[in-house]
Amino acid sequence: MTGAILFLAFIVAQRLAELVIARRNTTRLMARGAVEHGAGHYPLIVALHTAWIAALIAFGWDEPINLFWLAVFVVLQIARIWVLLTLGPRWTTRIIVLDEPRVVHGPFRLIPHPNYAVVIAEIAVAPLVLGLPWVALIFSILNAALLFGIRIPAESRALNRKDAT
Repeated sequence: MTGAILFLAFIVAQRLAELVIARRNTTRLMARGAVEHGAGHYPLIVALHTAWIAALIAFGWDEPINLFWLAVFVVLQIARIWVLLTLGPRWTTRIIVLDEPRVVHGPFRLIPHPNYAVVIAEIAVAPLVLGLPWVALIFSILNAALLFGIRIPAESRALNRKDAT
């Protein structure tokens, strides 16, 4: 088994595990009275990430691993874990707003959307691990359009609405 296949298997397993965690957390949050916002754009996020993973597999399965970019990717995984642990049961892949104070510790004291920062970096870095700069560029542009054009504004509106009540 090549390094590329192991790397890709890690990404797939990680994303699938995160979907399980997100679904569990979403169900529990909704049972506590949380409200989902921006559900209409969620299929676009799923489609983007699915296409990104498909491109990584289709074009990178037999590529050599770039150790510098792999090290950067590992650092991003540490940041990802920090975000997940900070949010705990409030972490989800959807915009779920609970009538509780915002999380303002951990990475949230440094930047307003640390999870998105990690995802932005991962979408660029993972293809570079496999020597696929064009995949990094295409999906970084698509991801930026989705995040900055739709997702982050929707989340900000939802959180500001909650803070106003």
